[in-house]
Formats: sequence, structure tokens, C-alpha cells
Amino acid sequence: MITYSQQVYWRPPPTVGNTRDKKRGRVGAGFTLLELLVVVAIIGILAAMLLPALARTKARAQALMCMNNSRNLTLAWTMYTADNANRLAYNQGGDPGRRTFAPTTGPNWVNNIMDWELNADNTNSDFVNHSQIAPYAGYNGSIFHCPADHALNGPQRSAGWTNRVRSVSMNAMVGNPGNLLQSGGNVNNPDYQQFLYDTDIPEPSAIFVFLDEHPDSINDGYFLANKGYAKAWFDLPASYHNNGGSLSFADGHTEIHRWQTESTICPPIPYSTGLPIKLITGDRTDFSWLLQHTSVER
Repeated sequence: MITYSQQVYWRPPPTVGNTRDKKRGRVGAGFTLLELLVVVAIIGILAAMLLPALARTKARAQALMCMNNSRNLTLAWTMYTADNANRLAYNQGGDPGRRTFAPTTGPNWVNNIMDWELNADNTNSDFVNHSQIAPYAGYNGSIFHCPADHALNGPQRSAGWTNRVRSVSMNAMVGNPGNLLQSGGNVNNPDYQQFLYDTDIPEPSAIFVFLDEHPDSINDGYFLANKGYAKAWFDLPASYHNNGGSLSFADGHTEIHRWQTESTICPPIPYSTGLPIKLITGDRTDFSWLLQHTSVER
């Protein structure tokens, strides 16, 4: 028998927290405003660190794609030569002052004229059907365009254009220049040899065939570095890739060449060059390099 003094009384366990927490929810269930601001600041810092790296990665990818396009163009050019008794594709042009351009009719490696107007040549991909070398590249028009080239002026953007169809030109001393060929030489550059056959090129690894040309000067597909005009750029190489441009050479290799002088490195946007660009004596490093890889003296 249990006496009164021995009776056991049950008491409920102590309450965890306080009664106010039950009404408001658990303590610490969300972030405070200060904590949210700290998280936002950290995300902003990480984004600022990552965006330049992503931009550099994109630029490298575009450079690789551009080099691959140049390699494919050069392969098509080589295959055309092999199928035509070692004769190089036509590369017709205009005069050195760029007052006239290559004819748009007749045989040529490319026959469209780029400009800052709303002309169909700027966007019409039909040019590949008239190119001597395009059949050897499966009529792939994309290899004529650098992926980093989105240069358009205001009216062209308003017309809904995304880019023009061609970014590259061919070395004026490579291939048959048509009516410019007189007495075995090119009237635009008579002191240098015009290469009509692949066997004419003494050192294929040193002579470029294709290059990115600045959108201000690209017009036809004929790029001229002329010894007689060594005091000025009339045709200007492009700087799409970290102050450099893609070039392919007669032996098939491609490279991104970094330009050295300020006068060469013009932003690849409309009307940024003010051509012709006169060169002072100490400002001809890039011009001299390009001239040395254009041809050999006669």
C-alpha cells in the first residue's frame, strides 16, 4: 500500500524555447537583411572575377574557329590548284589607291564587294556559287567569315543584319590578277613577283594566302601591301583577336599574328581607320613584316 507521502506525481517536461517562438515560428528560420546583403556582395565579387575569364575564353574560342576557317580556305585553295595543273586561283583586284575594285564578273576566288551601304553583296551568300575555290570546301560560306566579326553601321543594324558575309581577303601577289598582269608582273606591285603557279612560291611557309582584313578596307577580296605605297596603309589587316589577326600560309599552316604598332591596331568597327593611314619612319614594323610575307623581289 502506497502512503500519501509515497505517491509519485507526473509533471510535463520543460518547454524548449519560449511561448512567443511557437506563435512566430522557429528562431533562425531565415536570413537577416545584413546576411542577405553579404551574400549578394559575395555573388557580385565572384561574378566580377568570372566574367573577364569567360570573355577571354570566348575570345580564344573565336580565334581558334577563325584559324580553322582559314585552314579550310587554304585547303580548298590547294585542292583547286592540284586540279588545275598547279595554276593558282584568280585573284583580281583594283588599283592601289582603292578607287577601283575587282570586277564582279569573270573568274575569281571571290567576287563580292563589302561596303557600309545596304548593298546585297554584304549579306548575299550566293557568292560561294561563283567562287573558284568554294566547290572544294563544299560551298561552305561560313569559312569566309571570322566569328569575331560583327562590324555593322547604324543603317545595316536597323535593317536587321547580324553580320556581313566575308571577313577575309587574299594576298594580292598570289594568283592570277587578271588585267593587272602585265609583262609578267602586277602593275600594282611591279618590284615583286606575282605567283601564278604553286611552284612559283619559293618558301610556302613564309608567304601568306589569306588574312583577316579590317572591315573599313575589306571591299573586294584583294589585299595589297605595296612597296611603292610603304608610307601608308590603304588595305589594313584586322585586329579581331587581341590586337592580332588570323593569317594562313601557302604551306597550309595558320597563325594569329599580333600587330605591334598603334597605327595598325584599329578597332574592328565602322569608320575607325581614317584610311589611308600615313606611316612615319618608326611606325612601319607591321607593314614591313607583311610586305616580307607577301612576295619576293623580282
